[in-house]
Amino acid sequence: MKLENPHTGTTLSLDEWWMPFTANRHFKAAPRLLAKADGMFYWTPDGREILDGTAGLWCVNAGHNRKPIVEAIARQAATMDYAPPFNLGHPVAFEAATAVAAVAPAGMQHVFFVNSGSEAADTAMKMAIAYHRARGEPARRIIIGRERGYHGVNIGGTMAGGIPGNRKAYGALMAGVDHLRSTHDLARNAYSKGQPAHGAEFADELERIIALHDASNVAAVIVEPMAGSAGVLVPPQGYLEKLRAICDKHGVLLIFDEVITGFGRLGAPFAAHRFNVKPDLLTCAKAINNAAVPMGAVIARNEIHDAIVNAAPEGAIEFLHGYTYSGHPLACAAAVATQKLFAEEKLFERARSMEPHFEAALHSLRGARHVIDIRNIGLVGGVELEPRAGAPGRRAVDAHVKCFEAGVLVRFTADILALSPPLIIERAQIERIVETIRTVLKTLE
Repeated sequence: MKLENPHTGTTLSLDEWWMPFTANRHFKAAPRLLAKADGMFYWTPDGREILDGTAGLWCVNAGHNRKPIVEAIARQAATMDYAPPFNLGHPVAFEAATAVAAVAPAGMQHVFFVNSGSEAADTAMKMAIAYHRARGEPARRIIIGRERGYHGVNIGGTMAGGIPGNRKAYGALMAGVDHLRSTHDLARNAYSKGQPAHGAEFADELERIIALHDASNVAAVIVEPMAGSAGVLVPPQGYLEKLRAICDKHGVLLIFDEVITGFGRLGAPFAAHRFNVKPDLLTCAKAINNAAVPMGAVIARNEIHDAIVNAAPEGAIEFLHGYTYSGHPLACAAAVATQKLFAEEKLFERARSMEPHFEAALHSLRGARHVIDIRNIGLVGGVELEPRAGAPGRRAVDAHVKCFEAGVLVRFTADILALSPPLIIERAQIERIVETIRTVLKTLE
C-alpha cells in the first residue's frame, strides 16, 4: 500500500507521530490506516470497507459522519471558533450544559466541561477533595480506586486506576490512594449474561480499607460501573448498591467513571440509570458529542456544587480549576447536536432493544477455539481468550489484526476482545462481526 493521504496526495512519513497506546515499531512495520468514515463503516486509504465493531474507541455512539453534528460544527466554526472560558461565557456552552444535565440522573444538574475522560477523572477527584474542605474536613484526601480500573492517563487517574502496566513507571508521583480488588471472578461467573450472580461481597472490602485509613481521611471512591478498558467487567448483582451504602455510612463520596458507559452504551442514558445507583460525581466524555471534537465533563450532585460554591467569599473564584479549552465552542455545538440526535432517533432505547440479539450472537461463540469466557451488557461485549503459553496478550493482538484484514474492527486488551458497536448497528452487522471473530479464531494458534 502506498503511504499517502488519499485526499491530498501527500506522501506520508510515519516517523514523526509518536502514537499513543501503540506498539510503534510493530505498527509502523505494517500500518493499518483509516481514511474515511460514514455510518457503521470506516474505509482504508485504498478503499477497503471496515465494519466498526468498537464505535471508534467506545465513543462514536451515533455512528460516523452524522450530518446534523457535522453541520453544527461547521456553523459554529464560521460564527465563532474560540471563546475564553475564564470569566467569560458563550451561549452554546450553557446550551450544551443544559442538554447534558437533561439526561443526567435526578439531582445532578451541574456540568463542568473538560476535554477528555482523563481530565474528567482528575477534575472529579479535585472536586471531591474541595467539597470536603468546604465543609470543614480538609483531612479527607485519600482516593480509593479499584484493581483493573481505568480512569485515563493524567496523574490522578493513573494513580487511582488499577492497570499495572499503566502505573508501574509512575508509582512515586501521587500518594494517598488505595484500591479495592477487581470484581472479575472467572471461576464463578464465566459466561454470564448481564450482571454476574456472584461477587457482591467484594464491595465489603471497602469497609476494611476505610477503617485502615480512618474515614476522616477518605475523600472518595472512584469506580467504573462497568470496567471497559480492562476487558468488559460487568458489576455483580448488588455490588454497586453495597458501595453506595458503605460510602453513605462513612461520608465518603462515590464517583462513577462513565466515560465509556455514558450516553446509551448500556441501553440507558448512564449506567447510574441502568443499575439504579446514583453517584455523587459522574465523569463522562467520548459519546457526549459523538467524539466529533475532544470533550468531557464532570456532572455533580447539586449538593456538591452548592457546598463548594457557597463556601467561597463573595466575588472569589470558588473552584480554582479549568482548561483553556473547557466548553470549547465547536465541542459544545457538537454536544448540543449529538444530544438532540440521541433523543430524536431514540438511540438509548434502540441499544436496549438490540441487547438480546447482541447477547445471543455473542454467546454463540461459546465453544469456539481459544474462548474461555464471554460477558456482556447493553451493547458491550467481551470475549476472553486463553493466553498463549509464554506470550500473554499476543493471541488477542493477532485476532485484532486478522479481523481488520477481514474487514471488521474489534478492540483488544490483554487477551480479551472487546466489542462496543455504534448504537445504530443492524442485526446483520452483529452477525457479521461475530462470524468474523469465529472464523479468525479458527486460524489462530
